[in-house]
Formats: sequence, C-alpha cells, structure tokens
Amino acid sequence: MKSKNKMSKSLLGGVLLLLGFALVGMGASYAAPFAYITNAHSANVSVIDTATNTVVATVPVGTSPFGVAVNPAGTFVYVVNSASNNVSVINTATNTVTATVPVGAYAYGVAVHPASTFAYVTNVASNNVSVIDTATNTVVATVPVGTAPQGIAVNPAGTFAYVANFFGNNVSVINTATNTVAATVPVGTFPQGVTVNPAGTFAYATNGANNNVSVIDTVTNTVVATVLVGINPFGVAVHPAGTFAYVMNQGSNTVSVINTATNTVVATVPVGAIPVGVAVHPAGTFTYAVNQGSNTVSVIDTVTNTVVATVPVGLTPFGLGNFIGPAVASCDVDHSDQHNSSGSNHDGDCNADHQAGSK
Repeated sequence: MKSKNKMSKSLLGGVLLLLGFALVGMGASYAAPFAYITNAHSANVSVIDTATNTVVATVPVGTSPFGVAVNPAGTFVYVVNSASNNVSVINTATNTVTATVPVGAYAYGVAVHPASTFAYVTNVASNNVSVIDTATNTVVATVPVGTAPQGIAVNPAGTFAYVANFFGNNVSVINTATNTVAATVPVGTFPQGVTVNPAGTFAYATNGANNNVSVIDTVTNTVVATVLVGINPFGVAVHPAGTFAYVMNQGSNTVSVINTATNTVVATVPVGAIPVGVAVHPAGTFTYAVNQGSNTVSVIDTVTNTVVATVPVGLTPFGLGNFIGPAVASCDVDHSDQHNSSGSNHDGDCNADHQAGSK
C-alpha cells in the first residue's frame, strides 16, 4: 500500500471525506443544523451548531476517524475509524457512541442509503465495501471493488453506490439491490472524492494527480466532461439545486466552484490549509470546507463565494457530515503522506458524501 506514492502514513489520515463532515438539521425549517467533523489526530468528532458557528460538543470515537455521514433522519452519525477498522455510531440526541461495528482493513469513507437502511463503508486495504444493516449495526454484505477504495456516494434513489478507487483509477458502480458491481468507469489518476447530483443524473469524481474532476453520466456510466480545477482535488459536494459543485483543492488551499450546466469553474475561493472534507447546507446558503492543515472549518457564502466565518475544531480534521432534509454533500478522503501534484504530503479525511437527504 505504501509503495504507490506513499498512500499515507495511515493512508488516509483524515476526513477524507471524508473525510469527514456531516450536517444534521432540525426538521424542514433547517432551524438549527449541526455539522459533525472528524478529527483524525484527536480521535474525536466536533459538533458545530451552524446557527452560531461554534463547537457545542465533542464526541470521543475510535482511532484516526476519517469518513463521516449522517442518516437522513438526522438520528445517527456514522464515523469511520481507520486505524481501529470499525465504525462508531453516534446517537445525535445524546452525542454519545451507542454502537461500534467492525468492518474491513483501513476503513475510510462512508455513505448512508437515503432510506437509512444501510451504511456503506470503503475499506482501502481490503479493496472492498462493507454494507452495514443500520437496524442491527452488523455487516450483512461485503462487496469487492477496485484497488484502494476511498470516497463513496449513494444516489438519491438509493439504487447505486459510487466508489472512487484510488489506485484503480476508476469508479465502481454498486447495485445496492444485489450488492454487486454493475459497472466500472475509468476516470483520471488517483480518484479520491465522489458525489452524485440531486437529480441522480451525474456523478463527480476528483482526480488528485490530474488536478481535475471527471463528470460521469449515470445512465451510460461514461465520462462526458473533464473539468480542470486546483491542485490535488479531494472532497466534492453539489449544491442542493444541482447548479454548482464545490471542489476542495488540497494543494492550492482553495475551493473551485463549478457551474454544472457548463462544467466550467466560475469562482475560486481561498480557504484554510489543505481543505479536504466538504458539505453544502441543505438550504444552499453555505458551503463548509474542512481545513486539515489549519484545524478549522471555513464557512463559505454561496451567493458571494467568500468565507464569512472560520470555526476552530480538533486536530487534523478530515470529514464533514451533513444532515438536514434533502442535501448533497461529499466528503472525501485525503491521505497522510500521500503523493499529490503539489509535491507535498499530508493527511486527509474522507468523505462523507450526502445526496438528496442521504448522509
């Protein structure tokens, strides 16, 4: 695993998505959404009240938490502990861990089915995906995918899961009804993050070594566009209206804003150091960028594309989980000591990908 561009000190020491930022809301009014950020080197999760942009709770989890996702009901948060090879299940009513689920080797990213029935976890060193039954918190299936799977996202219909295979340079498309790979889509080099738009018509995969994003037509499972972004893109999330995609550029310390109608970058937003995880508020008003190198979260106004707040969190934050009504977010995975086009190595976190209410 270390042989290929030093995949990581811990291969994904981070939010990946994930790696991890998740937003949890309080009903359709989005009155008091909360964001869940995994802190890889603190072994905990920061809970941010997005109304005040302050940390209101810190939840201890396993070792090196990376990916994070929230179920559509906002009742549970799933945190992938990479070095522990398990998933911590957090009850959002009490912000306590109520279950721990063993998964594969070097677990990384996570996504939750829109019906909240299953959670899907990528296992980098096992080259597979663990399918967790959320009613029993047990693994009920294991799906072989490509080499070193990292980012993962489930489409809004819940029919397919998309897995970015870092060393496979492709995306595996899992049929969630059969838990088998229905298609494999070649993309760029070292794909890290992946998400699906609210309509379910396109998937977006970030290619770390190519500094671009592959746009996949989900009907034909072919790449229909390639968008040049910043250096070493990692996390990616789509606006709830489907109009823009937000890409975290680890090597540039920026966020690229892609107009999804034209597949062109229309804005570049400076944020903190080594942005990895990302999520968009369900109301579409703000985008949250997890800055692994700054130990902060940048809050971006989606109208002005400027940073309006910066929230300190734990050490080496990676993922960001988002919950509140229909939302689209993707946390992706970064890698400690992983090669990137900027020539630097840093830890990352993967993704919490969330689409149309799937977190």
